[in-house]
Amino acid sequence: MGTFSIWHWLVVLAIVVLVFGTKKLRNLGSDLGNAVRGFKEGMKGADEDNSPSSSQSPQITHHSAEAGVKEKNEIKL
Repeated sequence: MGTFSIWHWLVVLAIVVLVFGTKKLRNLGSDLGNAVRGFKEGMKGADEDNSPSSSQSPQITHHSAEAGVKEKNEIKL
């Protein structure tokens, strides 16, 4: 009683085909396939973006920090 047999699934599939039609189901399947393919390509792109050479953040040097303080002091004068 807890599991469905193959006949139950065939009846459900037949009802779904009758309700939605084969064209809508085909379009739904192709849209789902395109979405999965786009997701996989996005994940590959994210892995390439996280490579060590491109993920280094810019570092503030001592010279640039002093320049910012001098600019603030000059504005106050």
